[in-house]
Amino acid sequence: VSDVLMPPLGLLLGGLDFSDFFLTLKGDGTYNSLAAARAAGAVTLNFGLFANAVIRFLIIAAAIFMLIKQLNRFIKVNTPAGPTKTETLLTEIRDLLKNANSAN
Repeated sequence: VSDVLMPPLGLLLGGLDFSDFFLTLKGDGTYNSLAAARAAGAVTLNFGLFANAVIRFLIIAAAIFMLIKQLNRFIKVNTPAGPTKTETLLTEIRDLLKNANSAN
């Protein structure tokens, strides 16, 4: 996802990279990147990393959903059909004849 799907998505969004979106909760000054904020020991709320994780999850979930859907199309479960009415009737007749012969 990071190497194949995220670069075109970033290109479509104008080179937007969500990983550097953060909010400084505790720390001095403003920081240009998340790495700089972490290096300074600032406490940050990393909503950009969360957005990246959500986007990756949705892309992977959609891909797995489509894969399972296609597999289900190809794998058809053949459930055995029940006995026909004729077979059921013949089975009942056979059982009645067995019971009649065992009574004699």
